[in-house]
Amino acid sequence: MAKQTDLRPVDKVLNEFSKTHHNPINRNLQWVCIPLISFGLLGLIWALPFPHLAFLGKYNGFVNWASFVIAFSIFYYYKLSPVLSYGTLLMVFAISAGIVSLEKVQGSDGTPILPQVCLGLLIAGLIVQFIGSRLEGKSFTIAQNFRFLLDGPFWLIFNILKKTGIRY
Repeated sequence: MAKQTDLRPVDKVLNEFSKTHHNPINRNLQWVCIPLISFGLLGLIWALPFPHLAFLGKYNGFVNWASFVIAFSIFYYYKLSPVLSYGTLLMVFAISAGIVSLEKVQGSDGTPILPQVCLGLLIAGLIVQFIGSRLEGKSFTIAQNFRFLLDGPFWLIFNILKKTGIRY
């Protein structure tokens, strides 16, 4: 086995994530909590008010705070592995499509339901994450899990590509 210093940066990130997710039940829980947390967090950021930028014209509604988070994330993923970044981008497109659909739905009082639904999904995902941490015998720390928020979707795509035999 290669030493940690001989590994590519992408392998270091994936190994670090995998190292803290040994329990088979926890590994399966990640397939639930990572999409929930990603959707919830991205949806909450999406719902934050964004200034109207006249130069964008009819595309003004397509740029928001989540656009910057997505751009930063995909750039980070691309620097690690272009192939994995493309897969992660497809996942982000699916999440974004869900958010855009949810953005159009309003509650009975006429207010958008996007923030409430996304907050619920985020809390549900964090509860599943907490259960997974307990199964690993580890404490749930926000600092470590903040990094895993970024690496989690990448790890899921890595596992999908690994099962299909696609090199990353």
